[in-house]
Amino acid sequence: MPISYSERTNLFEIRTDNSSYLFGINSKGTVQHVYWGNPVAAEDCGDLLKGKHHSSFDADVDRETEEYGGWGGCNYAEPALKATFADGVRDLKLKYEGYEIFDANELIVHLADEHYSLRVEMHYKAIPEFDLIERHVKVVNEEVEPIRIEQVMAAVWTVQRLPDYRLTHVTGRWAGEYQLRTNVLSEGKKVLESRRGFTGPHSNPWFAMDDGKADETSGKVWFGALGWSGNWKIVLEKTTFGHVRVVGGVNDFDGSFLIAPGQAYESPVFVGGFSSAGFGEMSRNLHGYQRKYVLPSGKDRKVLYNSWEATEFAVTVQGQKELAKQAAKLGVERFVVDDGWFGQRNSDRAGLGDWQVNPEKFPGGLQELIDEVKCLGMEFGLWVEPESVNPDSELYRNHPDWVYQFPTRVGTQLRNQLLLNLGLPEVKKFVLDFMTKLLSSYEISFIKWDMNRTVTEPGISPRQENAGEGIWLKHVEHLYEIWAELRARFPRVEFETCAGGGARIDLGILRYADQAWISDNTDARDRLTIQEGFSYAYSPAVMMCWVTESPHGFNGRSLPLSYRFHSSMMGGLGIGANISHWPDDEMEEAKRFVELYKEIRPTILRGDLFRLESFRNSNVAAYQYVSEDRQEAVVFSFLQSQHFGSEERRLVLQGLDQEAVYEVHRDGRESTVLRGSTLMNVGLPLVLRGDYGSELIRLKLLSKI
Repeated sequence: MPISYSERTNLFEIRTDNSSYLFGINSKGTVQHVYWGNPVAAEDCGDLLKGKHHSSFDADVDRETEEYGGWGGCNYAEPALKATFADGVRDLKLKYEGYEIFDANELIVHLADEHYSLRVEMHYKAIPEFDLIERHVKVVNEEVEPIRIEQVMAAVWTVQRLPDYRLTHVTGRWAGEYQLRTNVLSEGKKVLESRRGFTGPHSNPWFAMDDGKADETSGKVWFGALGWSGNWKIVLEKTTFGHVRVVGGVNDFDGSFLIAPGQAYESPVFVGGFSSAGFGEMSRNLHGYQRKYVLPSGKDRKVLYNSWEATEFAVTVQGQKELAKQAAKLGVERFVVDDGWFGQRNSDRAGLGDWQVNPEKFPGGLQELIDEVKCLGMEFGLWVEPESVNPDSELYRNHPDWVYQFPTRVGTQLRNQLLLNLGLPEVKKFVLDFMTKLLSSYEISFIKWDMNRTVTEPGISPRQENAGEGIWLKHVEHLYEIWAELRARFPRVEFETCAGGGARIDLGILRYADQAWISDNTDARDRLTIQEGFSYAYSPAVMMCWVTESPHGFNGRSLPLSYRFHSSMMGGLGIGANISHWPDDEMEEAKRFVELYKEIRPTILRGDLFRLESFRNSNVAAYQYVSEDRQEAVVFSFLQSQHFGSEERRLVLQGLDQEAVYEVHRDGRESTVLRGSTLMNVGLPLVLRGDYGSELIRLKLLSKI
């Protein structure tokens, strides 16, 4: 049984395939964490559950390892829950009230304040095959007056004594997302967060921690990922008593809200896991979990063409038809019209919010283009940005009160636009209605949902009583409800999450999005670094990668078409270049790459990823994908530049069967036959030379020895 409780030791155990997670009720009635790591015998660990006292200044040291505690009494750590009652009391004392186990893998632990009628349910769900635990809380107000919630976290994770604590996380900015960083934690707090209204490009709600010695293939790693697409916060706090406490959930910044009598608040899910085989196993467990339990469908990504870089706002039905013909020649499966198809949208200064087809650009509506796209054998997709509005639009002129604003302020315009208050019921209805009309009127198979705007001036004008209550929460909750409703009404339609690149990607939005746009930076070399950082937490099954122009408009770098395709074939393949300008030889080469991608796509999107080499510490990067049935593997290798002659280097592969024989295919070379043990210990010679070289290698299992 994954979850059990021992009356003798007062310990709960959550057992996965390769880990134990233990906590229990100590003599004070506090729910205390005691162990998380390699499997142990829970019955032997009862002595770990005890109160700890150091001095009058640290009277309840055991509260620093509380499984979920409120701010009150002698608790000075980052609180999981902070509340103010109607009589002004701000002290919270949660005591254990009992538990329930469902289907052997779900647990609810009940807590309640010792005086007030406030209850907390701690929810746990074991995911044994991926060594993960899902956690969230439900806070219930059974008082006769509202309770103000100042801070409520989804979960608290405790990593017990290590010689050192090394944090791994990602940071970045627009066009430079998912940059890996490591920090040694000393006593104090490290805060990862977003206060911008969405997940954000500057940090992502995922962390990993080890003792400073773990690598891709070895070492113990503790990690977690929060599923929330608004303001979030993860606090990693190292105490002076030799452990790290990780608290995560919705950000308390400007975020207090009331729970009315008889009502409840339910937090997002914060999933945590343990790996004893390094960061590679960590990532593969998260990827497998996402494919099986998080993503809304098991469909593979279609090869996509997006017309933005070819036309920008100069969209016309004839121009799009010509691009569609070129895309079909390449074997593209989905043709997507980006910004510029609606309203008076001839630049980013006007039209946003007016979601009617522009009659000058499409005199017969969208149907003429859709018919052409379908006739060419492709699906049709469309770009939208429903949460934003240009002041120069009919929507804003009719409903200026629908945007976030304070009555004494002129709203900040970012990208010449303001942000709709999606928390208002009338705005939610507007978005749901126009999207429903659009998807009902036309045979649209794909929606790219963009958000090119952070939240500023988060007020309501004219002022309403309690206008700011939960305003950050309501935007995200209504966004989720809209996406859930659209998916229910239009199950044939797939959705992509995009927010100025990769600023809204997390385990919350991925419950509704089929794929994710991880960066507006499509330079193939830059993308390798962005994609590698992304892969630490998120599956290649959702990662969209485009082949675009060379030299690249963002940084002027020139790269071979083969390099650009290899970089973009490591997730969902897209093409965003102006292919109407491509010469015949490039079109033929691109067509061959698209055909090849379709052959290896199941291995890329459903297989296991192994990061073999990284540009972080080498001039070579290499990534290997092994298919679900272990019958095939694909390796991508990239050379930054050649230095000092012909030093022989080899790629040592992973994830193969040591006792199997594989046929190895390399471009321009005869196939070879090698044993798995050779490939995983001696490796393959790296044959790249010069600058910006790349190679795709395919392996097929022939037989078992």
